[in-house]
Amino acid sequence: MSTLQIALVLLAFLACFLAAGVWVALALGIVAFVGLALFTNTPPGINLFQTFWGSSASWTLAALPLFIWMGEILFRTRLSEEMFKGLAPWLNWLPGRLMHTNVIACGIFGSVSGSSSATCATIAKVALPELERRGYDQRVAIGSLACAATLGILIPPSIIMVVYAVAAEVSIIRIFLAGIIPGFLVMALLSGYIIVWALLNPQLQPPPEPRTTFVEKLRAARNLIPCALLIVLVIWVMIAGFATATEAAAYGVLGALALAAWSKSLSWANFGASLMGATRLSCMIMFILAGASFLTVTMGFTGIPRALAESVAALGLSPYALIAILAVIYVLLGTALDGISMIVLTTSIVIPMIQRAGFDPVWFGIFIVLLVEIAELTPPVGFNLFVLQNMTGRDSFYVARAAIPFFMMLVATIVLVTVFPQIVTFLPDYVMGAPK
Repeated sequence: MSTLQIALVLLAFLACFLAAGVWVALALGIVAFVGLALFTNTPPGINLFQTFWGSSASWTLAALPLFIWMGEILFRTRLSEEMFKGLAPWLNWLPGRLMHTNVIACGIFGSVSGSSSATCATIAKVALPELERRGYDQRVAIGSLACAATLGILIPPSIIMVVYAVAAEVSIIRIFLAGIIPGFLVMALLSGYIIVWALLNPQLQPPPEPRTTFVEKLRAARNLIPCALLIVLVIWVMIAGFATATEAAAYGVLGALALAAWSKSLSWANFGASLMGATRLSCMIMFILAGASFLTVTMGFTGIPRALAESVAALGLSPYALIAILAVIYVLLGTALDGISMIVLTTSIVIPMIQRAGFDPVWFGIFIVLLVEIAELTPPVGFNLFVLQNMTGRDSFYVARAAIPFFMMLVATIVLVTVFPQIVTFLPDYVMGAPK
């Protein structure tokens, strides 16, 4: 049996398991076991135990549960409630005024939660009722929030960036740095659309808010400043070389606990809830990574990645044609899979292709994250659509239609970072030096 036929058989097995509702991690592990047993002379049992242990006993991967726990702690404090009050007075001068709180609040909260769905649910709970009460257009409010919430996986520290870094064996710090400028670019494009819409539709906005003094603005934002300092500290200690990503995540957890205690919202109940929430999510992700690692071993023994890379090279595609094809594949995958599953299922196959085409794996990581952001808004498995459907009472297709103009801002970002890859690579290369 040829390598291509083996790949098709394994893909068919995987598709059947996923269609039957088998957990992604179990489906990956079973397909890997079957592949080793049927198509190689390697004992699958030994590889199963070695791979599951080796993929889990990783110092780098230890950053994952810590970053998740940091977000869980802040998620259960009064940060989300104070965010709207703290941001609103600063935005009265912009066309669209308080509508920009969706974008900025998602950027701030996304950087501490690392999760798109958590960001969407938290900001929706606070901002949407307030915007509706003040008379802002509901469609634009929902659409901007649906897209802005995806910043939770783009602005570091991000859970999905850690997953990609581990799966692709690249530096977590470089990935974090690479996401900063694209994250601000997405925020600028989303706010830019709101400004244009507000200028074209002044009749759909409420009257201006009363003016506030600078001191009143500072007083309203006093609870946001410590959180912003925590984010800066976590990223700075990594950039400055004072701590690894795992150590920085530990500092982030301590800082989050201190902030929760300072705001008098830390209790044994929400401490336990944050710990259990982080444990459940971390175990799920690590189980998927272990299954993906086992499947990677199987593909290595069967020679599938090398054969696919050689096949793609034989097609004579230009680098941009390859990227265009991969973008279409990831968008299609996003209609059925979550972002973490998309990454762990494809990384071992795709990385050899993009390296052969001359692309930087760090740049490609941000490219994938942007495509995962699009997947969060793509029916039928768009998690942000589900969250806003439940929180607004509108059906998911209404939310999807409301998000279309902002969705196009994400598409524009992907085009910009593809045409100008320095948007992604400049900061990590400037801070850490160009990769050798």
